[in-house]
Amino acid sequence: MFRMVLPARSLPATAWRALVVTVLGFASGLPLALTGQAMQAWLTAEGVALATIGFLSLVGLPYTFKFLWAPLMDRFDLPLLGRRRGWLVLTQLLLAGALLALAATPPLESIRAFALLAVTVAFLSASQDVVIDAYRTDLLPASERGLGASLAVMGYRLAMILSGGVALIWTDANQGGGWSWPDVYRLMAGLMAAAAVVSALALPRLPRPQAAAEPPPQARRDLLGFLALCAAAGVGVLITETLLRPAVRALLAPLLATTQLSAALQGRWIDLVVLLGGVAITLPLGIWAARRARFETLLGGLRNYFSQEGAAAFLVFIVLYKLGDAFAGSLMTPFLLKGLAYTGAEVGVVNKVIGLWLTIAGALAGGALMLRIGLWRALFAFGVLQLLSNLGFWWLAEGGKGSLGAWLIPAFDWGFVKLAAATPVDGALLAVVAFENVSGGMGTAAFVAFMMSLCNQRFTATQFALLSAFASIGRVWVGPLAGVLVESIGWPVFFVLSTLLAAPALVMLVRLRASVRALEAPQ
Repeated sequence: MFRMVLPARSLPATAWRALVVTVLGFASGLPLALTGQAMQAWLTAEGVALATIGFLSLVGLPYTFKFLWAPLMDRFDLPLLGRRRGWLVLTQLLLAGALLALAATPPLESIRAFALLAVTVAFLSASQDVVIDAYRTDLLPASERGLGASLAVMGYRLAMILSGGVALIWTDANQGGGWSWPDVYRLMAGLMAAAAVVSALALPRLPRPQAAAEPPPQARRDLLGFLALCAAAGVGVLITETLLRPAVRALLAPLLATTQLSAALQGRWIDLVVLLGGVAITLPLGIWAARRARFETLLGGLRNYFSQEGAAAFLVFIVLYKLGDAFAGSLMTPFLLKGLAYTGAEVGVVNKVIGLWLTIAGALAGGALMLRIGLWRALFAFGVLQLLSNLGFWWLAEGGKGSLGAWLIPAFDWGFVKLAAATPVDGALLAVVAFENVSGGMGTAAFVAFMMSLCNQRFTATQFALLSAFASIGRVWVGPLAGVLVESIGWPVFFVLSTLLAAPALVMLVRLRASVRALEAPQ
């Protein structure tokens, strides 16, 4: 049986827990860009159509539904490695294998297989997030959770700098190391395998709850409930493809044929309507199946959350608060690489490396400001800044590129990353990215604090998975619509629309002022 390795004993317990939380944050953040911005850069370089790239943002769907299987990972422990650690090792090893398979699949030649593997990576990544969130909550004493959350975010952002920023420099043919995107994904697979080794050998063991020593009869019902959910999802997909799609095509095809849209773009609009209709069919089926199968761990956590005043309104607000931000950022990499013709090295340095460090700075600044101004005022002020930051990209799209001169980044070679020659960085891009990332980091700090305040400790894993799933709806679901809209209305109007989409959350926040202020009071 695996035990904690000796280095853990050479550090004070608090420092060791802090190190573990940081490493787990890194493991959590590494796969996200590999199904998001990094994948978009790969697809753009391969010449995949913009509308198709937009639809492929749906590979992140598992992030929006992870609360459905989170109760199983709460209820059951895998053998040998103990509570939480078994699930961690399993998901990380499977992630390594899925990334290797993705690296071996050319997207332009096998787009369906590529998309299926990307969905698999997202599913395993979302599952790893569920376990890491629960492990961190169980590991840290209450007095260490504030510091632990900050370190987890730092590890998460550092991983995204590597997989979403440094990787763009590696793959720049003129400036980087001459890497291909499959090379990058193979390296990330190796890092996930290394994370599995760390999880197996170095993570502190968690005490097994007394109630979990013997699986109760409810555990069997939870397993059957999850299987019923899967069956309901299958039925929903079947109904969507066999009945809904032909009906939508018959209704919309004659109307779209009268427009100036290309045949391919008309097909994307039909796909979008079918997708939304399919969700409207499948979700009620899933809820009905969970109730019939008595999936009590899931239903109990949901009942507990919805028992608090304003629960439904809070969920709507969670979806809306980052919607404008998500809409503007859904196709950011293709916008910068293809729409404005920035180089991969320039985008990697500014938007991914400098930008993510500024996000960390914004999050720390937001946390400090919240201590002085409170949760509601922080949410509102940072939400206004997020809204204004979208106008910066509208300005770039309207001709702002080059208007603020350029900064010259000297050539460097740090071993793991290099610039072959001095690289000019557009001052306008740097200014817009700086404002967007600082404001986004501040908004994220307030947003996470808000979601934490809504969770009951008894159901932390299930409820936080639910809230974070709703928070990811904008990031995942706007992609298909964004890709279609950009090809239909152009980049400038698209960014104006993204700015308008940030306004409803602020209006709603004003209406929820009393309820949010009540969350600030000591419990």
